[in-house]
Amino acid sequence: MANRLTARITGLGSYLPERILTNQDLEKLVETTNEWIVSRTGMHERRLAAKDEFPSDMGAYAAQKALDSAGIGSDQIDMIIVATMSPDYVSPSTANLIQSKIGASKAAAMDIQAACTGFLYALSLAKAYLESKMYKYILVVAAEKMSAFIDYKDRATCVLFGDGAAAAVVAVEGEGLRIDTLCLGADGDLANLIFIPAGGSRNPASAETVAQGLHYFKMSGNEVFKHAVRRMSAAARDCLAQAGLEEANLSWLVPHQANKRIIDAIAKNFNIPDEKVYQTVHKYGNTSASSIAIALDELMREQEFNDGEHLLLTAFGGGLTWGASILTKVAR
Repeated sequence: MANRLTARITGLGSYLPERILTNQDLEKLVETTNEWIVSRTGMHERRLAAKDEFPSDMGAYAAQKALDSAGIGSDQIDMIIVATMSPDYVSPSTANLIQSKIGASKAAAMDIQAACTGFLYALSLAKAYLESKMYKYILVVAAEKMSAFIDYKDRATCVLFGDGAAAAVVAVEGEGLRIDTLCLGADGDLANLIFIPAGGSRNPASAETVAQGLHYFKMSGNEVFKHAVRRMSAAARDCLAQAGLEEANLSWLVPHQANKRIIDAIAKNFNIPDEKVYQTVHKYGNTSASSIAIALDELMREQEFNDGEHLLLTAFGGGLTWGASILTKVAR
């Protein structure tokens, strides 16, 4: 695998808003307690974007950090792929807005929507474009303002989500994290488990949809938990098999930061010790598509990696969608 053209992440960056929403703050907004939230989710606080701060703003900040990390300019980017379920607008795409903000005038740009699995779906597209030799540098951005779609009177969802962004420069040469395998899946039969009922062409915005709260995020938590653990574990095992690796070969697990109970269940399925499971859920909550990308960026800044070490990423989201990827540290 090391001898053929294989896409790799050569630069990473992330951005978190300044405002912190703690469990104690939520106690004042909805019938809940710090103990209830921590016991069920492992979350203590999450970040919320300012009123005048949007996914394109956060994504542009993260993108510039990724470009700086990769040591390239925005004029070298051939394509921008943005994963988001909370775009600035239905149209134009958030990718186009980020293109303008960072001055990547030569880049094609598009959004994709795969909910919390969006970063992995976007990586798969970048890998395909690069390994087909169509492009040389692709910027993958995951940016979410989930707070814009959360009902802060619904304790089942309002305690879970936060805002943030992360970005990755993906290329076919250079030091970084080689994208060895990607395994993706979806099940539209279960789309009703996680959805926003109104705002699309099926149920466009009206005074009635607003009054009924149909523009807020809805989720069937117990059902989602069962599917999340099963689907993420299956995708991860497929990726390991395709890469010819065993669980013991993994240095780190970087899971979607949905909640600590899901993370613990995944780690148990793969017999990975807690100290090798990277978690940000306690301080950022679930930031949807940007979740594992933010965690990956922080992990790479905090830890030293040797050539050949393997990381496992896995995520699950609305749609339903899920996926996993094996990344390997490479010197060139």
